[in-house]
Amino acid sequence: MKKKICRNIAIVSAIFIATFSIMLITSYFQVRGFDPLQADVVETLKQINDENAGNTKLQEQIRQLDLLARRAYFVRIDHLRAGVYILVAMLVVFVVALRLYFTEEKSLPGKKVDPVDDWMEKTLARKYVAWIAGGLVAVALAFALLSAPFFKGGTTAPAAQPSSAASADAAAPPNDAERDAAPTGAEEEATAATAATAEIAESATANLPEATGENPEAAKGDSAPAKASAEAAAPRAAHSGFRGNNSNAVSPARNVPLKWNPATGENIAWASDIPRQGFSSPVITGNRVFITGADEQARELYCYDLTTGKLLWTLAASNIPGSPSAMPETTEDTGLAASTVATNGRQVCAIFASGDLICADMEGKRLWAKNLGVPQNHYGYASSLLAFGNSLIVQYDNSASPRVMALDMATGAERWVKNRTDKITWSSPIIAYVNNQPQLVLMGNPSITAYNPGSGEQYWRVEGLNGEVASSPCSAAGVVFGASEYAALIAVNAVTGETLWTANDFLPEVSSPVATKDNVFLATSYGVLACYDAKTGELKQSHELNTEFYSSPLIAEGKLYVFSNSGKMFIYSANQSLDLLSSFDTGQKTFATPALTDGKIVVRTEKSIYCAVFN
Repeated sequence: MKKKICRNIAIVSAIFIATFSIMLITSYFQVRGFDPLQADVVETLKQINDENAGNTKLQEQIRQLDLLARRAYFVRIDHLRAGVYILVAMLVVFVVALRLYFTEEKSLPGKKVDPVDDWMEKTLARKYVAWIAGGLVAVALAFALLSAPFFKGGTTAPAAQPSSAASADAAAPPNDAERDAAPTGAEEEATAATAATAEIAESATANLPEATGENPEAAKGDSAPAKASAEAAAPRAAHSGFRGNNSNAVSPARNVPLKWNPATGENIAWASDIPRQGFSSPVITGNRVFITGADEQARELYCYDLTTGKLLWTLAASNIPGSPSAMPETTEDTGLAASTVATNGRQVCAIFASGDLICADMEGKRLWAKNLGVPQNHYGYASSLLAFGNSLIVQYDNSASPRVMALDMATGAERWVKNRTDKITWSSPIIAYVNNQPQLVLMGNPSITAYNPGSGEQYWRVEGLNGEVASSPCSAAGVVFGASEYAALIAVNAVTGETLWTANDFLPEVSSPVATKDNVFLATSYGVLACYDAKTGELKQSHELNTEFYSSPLIAEGKLYVFSNSGKMFIYSANQSLDLLSSFDTGQKTFATPALTDGKIVVRTEKSIYCAVFN
């Protein structure tokens, strides 16, 4: 009886070893090269998150997707670990059962066998069986380990790092409870995670060429900070263009400074000179700060280290075919470098009043340059660039040939161009998200117009503006707001293109408004800070501040930041009460809009650039 039990155990364990080994080997071929947190998926999530800093619904989808992918990853690793342990245990059971079986087998009834020969045959049989079983297990273990490169020690999945602080908890690996609660279908869940990523990417980019793989090399570009700043941890929150991500003036930055003093150095990390004059605003990506300057001698793009303020490199807009030999006339308060640069973390592009457009990589290597034709603007060209994925959006309104175009940021190739009928404007484009779909929104005279950023197709057009339009639009909760002095503040339903309401109590001249789902805030050139109800247009609050505003207000962590021309910083609560939280005079004239990132604010003054830190 004991002999029979040992035999049956050996047979069952052998079948189990063979079956389980085949399963582990098959699993390797099914999942090799597949990682729920593979790099391209992570980069897609980071890019989508950066491009949708104000879209909380999409950010929540990304967070849930990130968690789903992590759970799938941990489930697969846990299954492999458990499989290896079980396989080894069954091998031990098989060997013990086999040994017990042969130990009980002392003689073969009815047949005389030489004891020496009998011992040798049994020994060889045991060896062959052990070799076969051990070899099969070894192969299975090898494939299991190849399937799980992080098998040894405590398994830690590569962390997705969405650069927006609003999605910070999406980057944290799930805790043990979350892993234990994960579904058991690891491969199916991982596949679903990847499919969901593709669906979100398609929804967020709405047929953009880069989303279809038209420019794969650019998509693989490295968005990490330069080696010179590699030792410093890059902040999560980018500020990729004029007024931040999507140029919509709402920042995901956390711990933005509330008090600083350039004169005494209080909370000032660094201050640096800017070689040439300009009114463009600073832009931040990783540990790099970009800004431009120009005069009659040169037009230049500058890159500073965010941590130290060191000027890392300078790129001149020179030797460009078609560039004018003499610079166009501009007014003192516009100049040749009024347009803010745009970056997608791989390339950075700058444009000047001469019509010269240049693009560089993060190391300052010029990738391409072209002249778009000298813009016929009587103050000078001032529209800022806008980066959306791998597309560079250029609003080129002027009296000669007003148009809007999309260029490939990596090559400068034209993706699409649309002629415009609006008169000269100095406004800048934004991206508004409507039902998770992007709309490219431009202000003009006399209209606010929305386009498909992937094709240039016009969605809607609303007239109601006039005069010299310099303010840029803003958006929140599917509503676009545009305002201009001597015209009106207009609210447009971005789904239908219907005008919801208009108001004209206080209107901006240069400064651009910013909105939340409840309120619209704006600052005027004659010193009024106003708050309107976003749903009705009712004026809820206004403050007479006896100063001028060219810099645009920004919102971060429920606070409204706005600089006066004289250099006084005002920080208010971003709600209808518009409570003053802090105000102080920096003592330096400030016309540009600052750039916000985690724990820092970068400010361009009339003559320099500095970085204040949270304390």
